[in-house]
Amino acid sequence: MKKFWHDPSIRASDITPETVYINRRKFLQLGAVALGSAALSACVDRPALVNPVPTELSPDPVYPEGVTDELGDALTGYKGITGYNNYYEFSLGKEEVARLAPRLQTSPWEVRVDGLVQNPKTYGIEDILARFPRQERIYRLRCVEGWSMVIPWMGFPLADLLKEAVPLADARYVKFTTLKRLEEMPGLINPAFPWPYTEGLRLDEAMHDLTLLSTGLYGKELPNQNGAPIRLVVPWKYGFKSSKSIVRIELVKEQPSTFWSSIAPQEYGFYSNVNPNKAHPRWSQETERRIGELKRRPTLMFNGYEKEVASLYTGMDLNTYY
Repeated sequence: MKKFWHDPSIRASDITPETVYINRRKFLQLGAVALGSAALSACVDRPALVNPVPTELSPDPVYPEGVTDELGDALTGYKGITGYNNYYEFSLGKEEVARLAPRLQTSPWEVRVDGLVQNPKTYGIEDILARFPRQERIYRLRCVEGWSMVIPWMGFPLADLLKEAVPLADARYVKFTTLKRLEEMPGLINPAFPWPYTEGLRLDEAMHDLTLLSTGLYGKELPNQNGAPIRLVVPWKYGFKSSKSIVRIELVKEQPSTFWSSIAPQEYGFYSNVNPNKAHPRWSQETERRIGELKRRPTLMFNGYEKEVASLYTGMDLNTYY
């Protein structure tokens, strides 16, 4: 098989999605609009922040020494997790997201659970926090761009919420929709993307115990730039599958169209399981760069969760069902 090697001297933050740069004229026009919007937003009074982001003077959360994931990998630092984010609703720049995200108001917040369910319901975030006890899960996060983190999430299994909704017999997939609020998310002015951000899982993937709805990390409430107040975490899939700032969870019969697979299906498939043997069209997936480290490391099949989830894909060619 032909190998597609990404130069390790190039940081992942330098990678721009092909669909953004393919039309240079359009990209430059969008950049001009974004700069104008940023200048205007600087003149607008902003309400008090619900989830302030850490500054350079903010200490890392106090955490027991020696805490690792089940493979013995050290946690990524809090500043790394909260300062390096893909969240295009705010910005294409990873380090820029944390500066812009505090404008997002996360209270009040509602999540609608509906579609092919017996008990459709709209939950306030306070109802979710009171009803579903949180636990800590230390998961590896692997981005399709070739960087990774180890994050101590706080949350609860998505299955707990879905069981309360009672999926109907025809339900086969779960569709997730992210907030679309232009006045607080300046990246939404970019017409190159099909807003709002949507993602999906097969129902059995969604019901798996590893699939988490997270409302915090490092023992703190979830920062805005990491998907506050509630986000999905699917640790054996590339990071873009884990929707942020969720406002709707819908059970459906047909495989839903998703944000990235609708833009570039040849690069971002519906399943997008972490697979070092399946190269991205523009780079290899055999290695990754852990944030906070210099050397690259081998990528593990299913991000190291093969024992737990491989049975979900028995009989499937994972190089075809990307």
